[in-house]
Order: sequence, then C-alpha cells, then structure tokens
Amino acid sequence: MSLMPKLSSILLLSASLMAATDADVVSFLKKGIGNNPNISNLKIDVSGKKNLPAMSGWQAYFVTIEADVKQGGDIRHINQNGTYFVSGNILAPELVNLKTGERYNDSVAPDFNDAFYTKSNRISGEANATYKVAIFSDPLCPFCRRYVPEALSYMTKYPKTFAVYYYHLPLTSLHPAAVTLTKAAIAAEQNGMDDAVLKLYKVEVNANEKDEQKILSAFNKTFGTKIDSDDIRRSSVVKQFEFDQKVSQSMMVAGTPTVFFNGKKDPSKNKYKDVKIK
Repeated sequence: MSLMPKLSSILLLSASLMAATDADVVSFLKKGIGNNPNISNLKIDVSGKKNLPAMSGWQAYFVTIEADVKQGGDIRHINQNGTYFVSGNILAPELVNLKTGERYNDSVAPDFNDAFYTKSNRISGEANATYKVAIFSDPLCPFCRRYVPEALSYMTKYPKTFAVYYYHLPLTSLHPAAVTLTKAAIAAEQNGMDDAVLKLYKVEVNANEKDEQKILSAFNKTFGTKIDSDDIRRSSVVKQFEFDQKVSQSMMVAGTPTVFFNGKKDPSKNKYKDVKIK
C-alpha cells in the first residue's frame, strides 16, 4: 500500500511553508498524512537532500515514511520512501521542467553509496572496471524480463569496461512468487552458480503463486538444482535478501527495473549502450 497518491492531493491544495527547514518539511508532511484516522504510529524522517542544478533554488528532499495503517479489520505496517521538492516556502510532490520535459520524480535520486558495491552483489565484470552499473530488478516484472537478460548479455562481454552489480527487488504485492524465486537464486549463487541471475529470468511460474513448493519446483526445473525450503531459509540467504532490500530503500528505489550508472540514476536505463568499447 502506498500513502503517496492520497498525500499528493493534499499537498497540491495546501503546499505552503515559511522558509522551510527539515523540521518544517517533516511537520508539514505529518499534518498531511496524520489527518487520516486510519493511520497511527506515524514516523517521518529526512534521509537526504539534493540540489537541482537545472531548477535554480529547488531541492529534492528524500524522506522515509513509517506508519501503521488500518485496512478493514487488519493493521499493516508501511515502510516506504518519498521524494518532495522544496523552494523557499513552496513544497511540491512532483516537479517537471517545462523546457526539457524532465520529470524529476523519475530522474532524481541519492548518489549511489560506494559501500553498496559489494562482492556478493557483483555478478559480472572486474571490480575496477571503468563503469559500475547497479541494477534493481524483479524477475517476474514483464519489463525486467526483457531488459535484464539483454543488458547483462551485452555487458558481460566487456568485463574490463562494466562491473555489474545486481540487487534483488521482488515487488511483493504485484508478484508474490518473486520472493521465493529470488531467495532460491541467492541460494544457488551461494552454492557456486555463476549465471544464476540470467537463468532466473527463464523460470516460468505464475507471478501470483504463493505455494512455495510449486515455485521451487519451477525454479529447480529451470536451474537443474535441488534448492529446497531449508536452503532459502539459510541465515546467509536471508541476510543477502535483507541487504538488497535495505539498499533499495536507501537509494529510494520503488519500481523495477531501476538502474544506476556510475553512481547516478539512469532513467533511460541504457547509458551502457552509449559507451564506446575500445
């Protein structure tokens, strides 16, 4: 569940701040969200800020939002990210450059943290390659199933040029089966399989499948492995899975595929194609 669409309508109607500070932004957002009687234990923090050179005077605010949300008889804990834009006494949930058409909600993100380029996430290329490409993906996302195999097949040919780092980001609400699939792929990687990510995109399974054994059966059929429930619950597998989710959250990644090229978000996802291979 996302709080962002409802919040955006509130902000568009009443986005006025006086010489905004971080505290002002947090207070304003809390008022906007907290008015909903179904929301409790609300916590909002500013995780980072970034100037927009092409939009003088504007800053992107990266915020984390946690809350308990009542839905019918259930209460769900929500933990999500949001990007807001502040200039003087104005706060906007979306910002578009009228001259270039650039939608900054899509293109602006924190710079990639070097600590996230880990050995366990590097799936191809040399660590000191000229370009670092970080890919966040869900193996059952239709766009990902087209994009990732093509991008990896190309970049793996040039290990001195591209170091590719991959982060498993199953979109649980859209593709429940992806959670078990990604954990199985992590287990296969830890067992020594080099091309686990590429094979992952060949697994045929209903994205809404929730039966763990059926999902693992489809995985093992494609991989020629015997990954079982105990394997995907190994502490090392869970640790890697949780690390990837943490990185995704830190980098404000909400959809897949999301790509960072040499530390900067690449909305086109195709900057690697512009590199002239020597």
